[in-house]
Amino acid sequence: MPSMSSLPQFNPARIRSYILRLPFCTKILVAAILGLWIATIPFPWIREFGGLEPNKMDLTQMHRLNLFPLLHWGFFHMIFNLFAVTPLIERFESEYGTLVTLVLFTGPFGTIPGGVYTLLEKYVLRSNTAVMGASVWVFLLLSAEVMKQHKTNPSFSVGPYKIPTWTTPLILIVLTSILVPYVSLVGHLCGAGLGYLWASGYIKFLVPHEKILRWIETKANLLGRIPHYVSVDQKTYGRYGVLPTTSVPLGRGSPDGGQRLGP
Repeated sequence: MPSMSSLPQFNPARIRSYILRLPFCTKILVAAILGLWIATIPFPWIREFGGLEPNKMDLTQMHRLNLFPLLHWGFFHMIFNLFAVTPLIERFESEYGTLVTLVLFTGPFGTIPGGVYTLLEKYVLRSNTAVMGASVWVFLLLSAEVMKQHKTNPSFSVGPYKIPTWTTPLILIVLTSILVPYVSLVGHLCGAGLGYLWASGYIKFLVPHEKILRWIETKANLLGRIPHYVSVDQKTYGRYGVLPTTSVPLGRGSPDGGQRLGP
């Protein structure tokens, strides 16, 4: 029997330190997820307002494409997704910078998978399954990360079989859909698909040119004003300390007529 001293200890100070050292945009997104979940307790209509429901989509409902990754069906749905997505967004921001992360996660990384999901549900599957949850970002970022790993480790072995590394998120998506009820297989696949496209370089045009980003950073003095701001050059950080580099290893519902994105 292992002694109590050999077991992992809960250390609030370390957790607080980790949270305080998160990059700026990661903190904003985490706060938005937590804040919206808290807001849905007294105001449950927020889920109805921001959830992605295909049959309700028209030009007056485009806000749903931006809000649905930030909303969750319940506490456990929110907390599991939060634990999964936080280190992934942190890693992404440390690599690409705060401005790029802000542009993508408040825009294309929600609108594109959400839009594709809506089109598939309405015109291919002829369904109207409402979804919400940050796991669309989890599988997007996992897919992008795995594509980088695939270049150095094209496959891994499971018994006598060699599995292509890039398929790992797809395997996780299938297993999650089998093991966890009310999970959207289509929604997760839409997120993973965009992650593959991003890692392959096909959608880099979604981000403004680096010269424009540098001009904005310089004019607004973002490095000097914003704690833990990450410059687009991926080497310079804002005041209050140094962020972890990209070599830091990764940390690793509801039946209300809809499906959740995530466990």
